[in-house]
Amino acid sequence: MVAAIVLGVVALSVAGCGAPVRDWLADTYQLRNSAGDVDTYYSPDPVGTTVTRIVDETEPAARSADGGREYLRYDDDIVTVGAASGGGSTITVEDLGGRYSSGGYTYLGPGFTPGSPASGNTSGGSGSAK
Repeated sequence: MVAAIVLGVVALSVAGCGAPVRDWLADTYQLRNSAGDVDTYYSPDPVGTTVTRIVDETEPAARSADGGREYLRYDDDIVTVGAASGGGSTITVEDLGGRYSSGGYTYLGPGFTPGSPASGNTSGGSGSAK
């Protein structure tokens, strides 16, 4: 009986780990658009402040920057934060099955190529991409 309860708790814990960053973004920011596995949110804060809040809440497996955008890779998602027209930030979260799996982010370096390990944290901030 105890083993069944422990297995049930473990199963619920694993089931809840699917998209912690996606859930946190949905609870924290204003949804602007949703299409398939891609959600776009708005933050009134600038890019640096928005990225810091996201990273402080959920540490990414890899991080890079390119062209004024910050990229955060998680186990199941890619989060992109860029400047919004009129101020603030646009946050896009998309499933790894999209552009990531077809090599759409390889130019960002280690941690952003298909099959990169979750432990490939590059922990670079703004301007760290080459």
